[in-house]
Amino acid sequence: MFYLSQIEQNLPMPPHLLRPPLLDAIRGELEKLYLDKVIANLGLCISVYDIQSVEGGFIFPGDGCATYQVSCRLVMFRPFVGEVIVGKIESCDEFGLQVSLGFFNDIKIPFRLMMEPNHRGEDGIWVWDYAEGGEDSNFSLDIDEEIRFRVANVKFPPIPVEQSEDSKPFSPMEITGDINGDGLGLVSWW
Repeated sequence: MFYLSQIEQNLPMPPHLLRPPLLDAIRGELEKLYLDKVIANLGLCISVYDIQSVEGGFIFPGDGCATYQVSCRLVMFRPFVGEVIVGKIESCDEFGLQVSLGFFNDIKIPFRLMMEPNHRGEDGIWVWDYAEGGEDSNFSLDIDEEIRFRVANVKFPPIPVEQSEDSKPFSPMEITGDINGDGLGLVSWW
């Protein structure tokens, strides 16, 4: 779920940032660049782990900034396929469930990846119709309940060139989960 990713960056440092210690100023600039942002095929940046090397300090003609070649490691969030995670149900619609981890919200569990048979109740909440030994039970997937799901897919869609006003906000990393298995679903069920 969390891992270290090493990157290299040409980092321009404006003169007013060169007064504090150089590593502190570089860390601050790296955090502005990467913190809470999704990097394609790497994941969501959680923090700057460490700065491994700083080289340069060159001032290019016509530029008032000193440019450094920085190598650093970032703590990234990107779950692997098959990983089991606990989140909270944020909302539901005709397509399935929207789940949140608190720091990441673009997790969807489509109705086709839920326990079968299921249906959507009159109140809009998804319900698992469980039947065993002649007894029928309905287990609802209520909003704000903790849910255990398995990661089915992690996708980094391309950035759209145009986006209409009525379309949903762009998500740079989308996670699809499933709850069709033993031990998966609401934590309170198990």
